[in-house]
Amino acid sequence: MFGQVLHSDGVVGLPAQTGGLGVTPDMVVVFGIILLALVLFVTEWLPIDVTAILVMVLLMVLGADGVVNFTQISTAEGTSGFSNSATITVLAMLILSSGISRTGVVQIVGRKMSAFAGEDLDKQLLATIGVSGPISGFINNTPVVAILVPVVSDIAHKGKTSPSKLLIPLSYASMFGGMLTLIGTSTNILASDVSARLLDHPFSMFEFTQLGIIVLIVGSIYLMTVGHRLLPERVPVEEDYVQEYAIEEYLTEVVVNDDSPIVGTTVEEAIDHVEFDADIIQVVRDDEEFIEPIGQKTIRAGDLLRLRADRDTVQQFVDRETLTLSGSPETAAELEPDEVPDRTLVEVVVPRGSFLVGESLESSTFRQRYDATVLAFRSRGETVREDMDERRIRVGDTLLVQAAPDSIDRLSGNDDFIVAHEPEEPDYRSEKIPHAVAIMAGVVGFVAVPWGAVGAALAGATGVAAFEAMSALSLPILVTALAGVVAMVATGVLKPTEIYDAVEWDVIFLLAGIIPLGMALEQTGGADLLGSLVAATGSYLPILGVLWVFYLATGLITGVISNNASVVLMLPVAVETANQIGANPFAFVLAVTFAASTAFLTPVGYQTNLFVYGPGGYKFTDFVRVGAPLQLLLSVVTVLGIEFFWGVA
Repeated sequence: MFGQVLHSDGVVGLPAQTGGLGVTPDMVVVFGIILLALVLFVTEWLPIDVTAILVMVLLMVLGADGVVNFTQISTAEGTSGFSNSATITVLAMLILSSGISRTGVVQIVGRKMSAFAGEDLDKQLLATIGVSGPISGFINNTPVVAILVPVVSDIAHKGKTSPSKLLIPLSYASMFGGMLTLIGTSTNILASDVSARLLDHPFSMFEFTQLGIIVLIVGSIYLMTVGHRLLPERVPVEEDYVQEYAIEEYLTEVVVNDDSPIVGTTVEEAIDHVEFDADIIQVVRDDEEFIEPIGQKTIRAGDLLRLRADRDTVQQFVDRETLTLSGSPETAAELEPDEVPDRTLVEVVVPRGSFLVGESLESSTFRQRYDATVLAFRSRGETVREDMDERRIRVGDTLLVQAAPDSIDRLSGNDDFIVAHEPEEPDYRSEKIPHAVAIMAGVVGFVAVPWGAVGAALAGATGVAAFEAMSALSLPILVTALAGVVAMVATGVLKPTEIYDAVEWDVIFLLAGIIPLGMALEQTGGADLLGSLVAATGSYLPILGVLWVFYLATGLITGVISNNASVVLMLPVAVETANQIGANPFAFVLAVTFAASTAFLTPVGYQTNLFVYGPGGYKFTDFVRVGAPLQLLLSVVTVLGIEFFWGVA
């Protein structure tokens, strides 16, 4: 440990000698594993949950029970993330959030919000932020955004507003709301567990609510006054999907010649997908239009086919006298048969945990499963229209899908997808809303009640021993959340088989894999070393300045890796830095937690940003343009708020 001198001006001075803390082989190995994890998180060569498992395996192989004891992690410690209270609590909260969503209560609130918003942009922003923010304090903010993306998209289309103006505010507001309570985001739960281990100070349910309210208000004012003006209209108000995705030149109408070799074949057999990048998306015969499922429909001479293909491919068909050009559909209306009342073109967002992640359209057999054709898709700001079948699909990609109404309904009801428009007749368990709300109130309430004070007061008034026992009672969120899961199944809010589908298993494996990494960073002295380096800034910065540096550093790291991973890596360093400069370590824990849970700079640092990336038509720079000023603003607000409520020294 360093010694330190706190000057009268609040600047921390460090003595010239540092105590000889040096880099050991153990630290080098752990830092190497951290560097490998960062590279894999950023490049996505492996899914993030698989990367976390790889990290866990490396820690154990190079640990106390492995080939060499470099990481000092035993097998028991390496697998302890699966039994960690934070992991189990997050699992339970995901199930509870699913139960709430299945009742439709959030969607009902969203429809009220739509009726209020109308065509006024200020009202639309107020409704979007006013609903997503507070709700995210009590339901994990990731499913809140997944639920509200279709609602907000519909508000934009009905209100003649570009969805680009509303969807980033939706994501950001959910992050603000996530900092209202302990259960607002999985990051808070994980940070609470790390804080309990390092400082014996877990978060209470409303530990930082007062600061969360300030962040929510300041952030909301920014989005409503400055933020939306910085957002371009990436999705024009009046344009439809065909024009929005600029696929007019990839859609062609052709007529089947009498002597064409595809006459008598089925639609599925007609085109060799190995040779041609093309799909038959509609068949028109005798003024009757057929859309998916058309794979087994036999092609006849004179049929008009609507193809998704580039000009070169179409020209090859024409040159071979297989087909004759007829024209090109220029709007979505031309691709949606009049006799089909529901949408046939929809945007589908691929969330984390979807079976499509890491697959291609060909390997996933998406078309066969859902009788659906993908006309184009957006991936990390790029619109892909050619050679789609072999492209690996990533979290946040948005597919432009044409399908029959029943197929769209199946997509809407599947947790593997977020359909960016609400179904016409959603199947919600609205009769279970009172049960779900009461259960969530119980989960929160039993944690928030100060049982010790209640028991002591009752014991003092009555002298009854039972009340004295109550004063020692403490119900952690882990217990109430699991009890809530049981209650939701018992009351019919959730079916027993649905609790497994509700869990985002990649999140659970991510937590289980990275928790031992934080332990290794502490045990090998890596946190001490990094803390010493950061503590050096105390020689020319006040404690408040060092705290601000940690906030900014965490925000930058979270912008390129998982928010949960950044908390695990940064909290041990933050606590060690605080100890070395004589600061309040809990203040540093809060700064890291807030920074990790409010990652505005990039679309890849936080899953809610990925959810709105495609439907908003955003580019990577849009998040920087709007998020950078917001991140700087909230860095000042948060650091000053921590100083005011908890003190930094």
